[in-house]
Amino acid sequence: MAARRPLFTIGYEQSTSRRLLESLRAARVDVVVDTRAVAASRRPGFSKRQLAAALDAQGIGYIHLRGLGTPKEGRLAARAGKADVMLRIYEKHLATPHAKEQLDELVALARTGRRLCLLCYERDPHVCHRRRIAELVSKRLRIGVEHLFCAPV
Repeated sequence: MAARRPLFTIGYEQSTSRRLLESLRAARVDVVVDTRAVAASRRPGFSKRQLAAALDAQGIGYIHLRGLGTPKEGRLAARAGKADVMLRIYEKHLATPHAKEQLDELVALARTGRRLCLLCYERDPHVCHRRRIAELVSKRLRIGVEHLFCAPV
């Protein structure tokens, strides 16, 4: 049996869309899974439509799993520098039916063998909810997780 492909994660904080695409191509990512609750951004190139179009031009798929995003109160805690509070809020969110359904969808997608990369804003995966998502998928499928980083501006 062939080794299972790792699940990648990446955050675009302090970077550009060009550098994000470079990092994804270097890792040979097939599909970006957007884990933001709100797939909008003030940063050029990172709003849902712009990002999906740029990825498509590179032959990379795009899926937005909004139900895996951090609820508003968690995002506010993260902006205030309270990662521990955000993660506690996020754990409660993961118990909701919609989050469970979207996590199951992500696991099914990961089973296809495509090279997936979870996307969010935060550069450091240790203060981002995407790390928790990756841990859950990793545990279910017994696959590794690799955190990618974009070159900063």
